[in-house]
Amino acid sequence: MTDTAVKESGLIKVVAIQFTPAGKLYDFNAGTLDLKPGDRVVVETERGSGLGMVVTAPVETPAEKITATLSTVKRLLGPDDDRTIQHHTRREKEARDFCIRRIKERGLDMKLVRVEYLFDGSKAIFYFTADGRIDFRELVKDLAHTFHTRIEMRQIGVRDEAKMVGGLGICGRELCCSSFLRDFQPVSVKMAKEQNLALNPNKISGQCGRLLCCLDYEYETYCCLRKNFPKSGKYVRTAQVDGTVEKINLLTGELVLRQKDGKQVSVRLNELVDDNSPLPVAAPPAKEEVALPAPRRERGPSFQKKQRPAALSSQSPAQPEAPAAVTTPAETAAGEQPLKPEEKAKRKKRNRRHGHRKNREQKPDAPSQE
Repeated sequence: MTDTAVKESGLIKVVAIQFTPAGKLYDFNAGTLDLKPGDRVVVETERGSGLGMVVTAPVETPAEKITATLSTVKRLLGPDDDRTIQHHTRREKEARDFCIRRIKERGLDMKLVRVEYLFDGSKAIFYFTADGRIDFRELVKDLAHTFHTRIEMRQIGVRDEAKMVGGLGICGRELCCSSFLRDFQPVSVKMAKEQNLALNPNKISGQCGRLLCCLDYEYETYCCLRKNFPKSGKYVRTAQVDGTVEKINLLTGELVLRQKDGKQVSVRLNELVDDNSPLPVAAPPAKEEVALPAPRRERGPSFQKKQRPAALSSQSPAQPEAPAAVTTPAETAAGEQPLKPEEKAKRKKRNRRHGHRKNREQKPDAPSQE
C-alpha cells in the first residue's frame, strides 16, 4: 500500500518496537515498509536516531483513534549498519573503562553500570547508580574532552541496574526483568505472607537487593483461594473430628486442626461441615444443691410486720412503717402514750408475777384434819 493509498483510506500501520531486550514498547508508523516481528530497524526518536527491533506485526488503525503523533520508521537495518554497530560497541567499552578510572581518581561515590552510544554517534549516555546526588561536572568535562561528543549522565535505580546487567536468579533461570518483564510492579512483604513464605531476606530478595518480582505473579491466585478457607485459629469441625485451624495449604486444599487434647489432625477443605448446621453444645455443669436455712417461726400477730404497699408515691420516698401498737381504753383515756409491743409484753409479765405473789399472801391456811 502506497502513501497515497494510506492517506485516502485513513488507516495507519502501527508497529511496536523495543530498543533494549525486555524494554518498553513504543508505537511507530510503519509507513510502506513490510515489517515482521524480529526485524531490526532504524527510527528517529527524541534523543536522535536509534536502533530498535520489531515486536509485533503492523496493525492498521484508523487515524482518528491515534491521539499522539507517531514517527515513521526510516528503514530496515542494512549490511553497512552492522559495521557501525561494531564501531559503537568498541567505543562504549573504551568509554566505560576511562570513566571508571576517572571516578576512582576523583573519589566519586557512584557506580558506573553501562555506556550507550546513539546509533548516529551524536551522544553517549552513561548510566550509574548512587545513594544520593553526585557532583559530576568535572567528570563530564573529562569525558567530553576525551571523546568529543555530547555526554549525558543518567542516574538509575538498583532494579534498572539488574535489568541492564542481567544474571541468574535463585530459581536458576535468567532474571525476569532482563528476559521478559517490561515494567516493574510494586512488591510488598504482604505478598510473601499471603503465600506462607519464610520472611528470610536472603530467600525473598533478588539480585538487586529488593523483593522478588515473582512474588506478584501468584498473589491474586492466593487471595482468591484464601476466601474459601477458614482463618487460622477458627473452630471448625467435620463429621468425625473438630478443632481449631493450625495450618493451611492453599494449593492442596488441606488443613491441620488442633484438637482439645493437643493432637493435630489433617483434613481436607471439602470435609468441613457447613457453619449453618448446629454445632455440638456441651452440657452445662450440674449445679450444687445448697441447703436453705429453716424459716423463722411466727411469734404472734403483734410481732408481724405490716406488708408494704404495692405502689408508692413518686413524690415521697418509701419509708418502713412502724409496727402497730396495742392500746387499752384505760391508757387512751388517761392520755398516756401507747406502748410498744416489747414494753407491753414486759409489763404483762411483771404484772403476772406480782399477781401470783399477792394471791399467795391472801390465801388462808388450809384446815387441819383431826
